[in-house]
Amino acid sequence: MPVPTLPVRVLIADGNPVLRAGLAALLGAAGGFHVVARAADGREALALTRAHAPDVVLLDVRMPGVDGISALPHLVRLAPVLMLTYSREADLVRETLLLGAGGYLVHGEFGVDQLISAVRDVHEGRAHFTATAATALLADVRERSSLEQRAVAQSSRGMLNQAGSGLSSREVEIMDLIASGMSNQQIAAACFISEKTVKNHINRIFAKLHSTTRSEAIARWLGTARRGVSGHG
Repeated sequence: MPVPTLPVRVLIADGNPVLRAGLAALLGAAGGFHVVARAADGREALALTRAHAPDVVLLDVRMPGVDGISALPHLVRLAPVLMLTYSREADLVRETLLLGAGGYLVHGEFGVDQLISAVRDVHEGRAHFTATAATALLADVRERSSLEQRAVAQSSRGMLNQAGSGLSSREVEIMDLIASGMSNQQIAAACFISEKTVKNHINRIFAKLHSTTRSEAIARWLGTARRGVSGHG
């Protein structure tokens, strides 16, 4: 005989009593779920989660009193949490995921079938997102990846430039300022040295980079100079 599957025990935390009742009715009608408690704010959600030990907490972001964001880091220590909210801001999506939420559903973007799938997914350790949340997550991943790639590229370029050009650490600093568009006067102020000292550094930099002008030195420093082509500036 097959072992009967126990229902997924759910706690619903939402500031709107109509939504709480509606969600409870939907899950009850679907079968395989048991709503063990309903909470009107984050404080009540935490107390009821401790009392009933649900398998999944459905949590709204904005509630009176203690909101979902404030309650989330405490709730995730006790049960998997699925955000179920009207709040669709990308920053909020990212924040809840960083705080430990297992999924994020935006009202108006899912039907009963997806709600049921999402609760089961989060209960079983799988993430589940509706379109807005998934888009925000993808954008965040891409942004972080782009920033990391740029940082690695800049670091690598700086090390290669310094190693290949023979510039001292001070000359590297000044060459970076030149490449940023600073004048000799601005460089002197930024480095707390005289303009005459800046000029001396620039003369040595130009000699090491085999350049005669600022534009040519910048091009070589940034790796854009072509062999046999001299810059003019």
